[in-house]
Amino acid sequence: MSYILQTSHMTKTIDGKDLVKDVNIHLRKGEIYGFLGPNGAGKTTVMKMITNLWKPTEGMIELFGERLMPASYEVLKRMGSIIEFPTFYEHLNGKDNLLLHCEYMGYYHPKSVETALEMLELSEAADKPVKKYSLGMKQRLGIARVIMCKPELLVLDEPTNGLDPVGMKKLRDLFKMLCTEYGISIMISSHILSEVESIADTIGIIDHGNMIKEISMKEITEMNTAYIELNVPDTKRAAYVLADKLNLENFKITDMYHIRIYDGRITANDISKALTENGVEIGGIGKKAESLEDYFLKITRMEG
Repeated sequence: MSYILQTSHMTKTIDGKDLVKDVNIHLRKGEIYGFLGPNGAGKTTVMKMITNLWKPTEGMIELFGERLMPASYEVLKRMGSIIEFPTFYEHLNGKDNLLLHCEYMGYYHPKSVETALEMLELSEAADKPVKKYSLGMKQRLGIARVIMCKPELLVLDEPTNGLDPVGMKKLRDLFKMLCTEYGISIMISSHILSEVESIADTIGIIDHGNMIKEISMKEITEMNTAYIELNVPDTKRAAYVLADKLNLENFKITDMYHIRIYDGRITANDISKALTENGVEIGGIGKKAESLEDYFLKITRMEG
């Protein structure tokens, strides 16, 4: 299998402490890689090494089939990245910031700046000084800057910071379009799992500096258990009916009002009928499947 980005046993140690250890990443061309982990897990440290801002203490990074070295400047021209927060020349307007980026990238293409501003819905703010931009506008201008030169790989550290839900949705749609129509490979870090679930092809889970799991979303979907979720005001009474009247064992009370039933032999209608006949009020009942969040929590708890 050929990868546009891969790392092998990548480790970063500072003052005797391993910030990340033995991180192995495999990103294929044209896919979106969701890099997941809680705040402080090591996501930014990994991305700083991939973009050559930091050098690994141990291990290897390979980009576009070449080993990343301290002087790998030409390789980095094929990438676009945002690490932590994008920075700009605040006294310049948005358009001039992008034009300056084209200059030092050596990229000249008619209408590339206008197209990028339009894609990120910043055309009306193009002539406004960046110091007057909101946090969300600066984040979108950062995205415009990294996609403007048509990179082969995007490395984006928490790219939806400062965006409202509508802005987040538009950005997810943009990433999917860049991937499918332009063949751009994208690595996105996030601690918000719902951001990644709808767009990622592969996810990598990191926690406390250790790479816990790398797996495709297709595999997660196939392995995740379907269940019937029951919403009742009296979970104790409902659990009694499930166990005593329906002889069910494979169920779990998840909180004060919800029960998950994992026995595939029983239907929602059978459960509803038994509860009603035994005087248990039902607030809601339906079939669901475990989400990426469920899988993430299960994996991190197992490691813990």
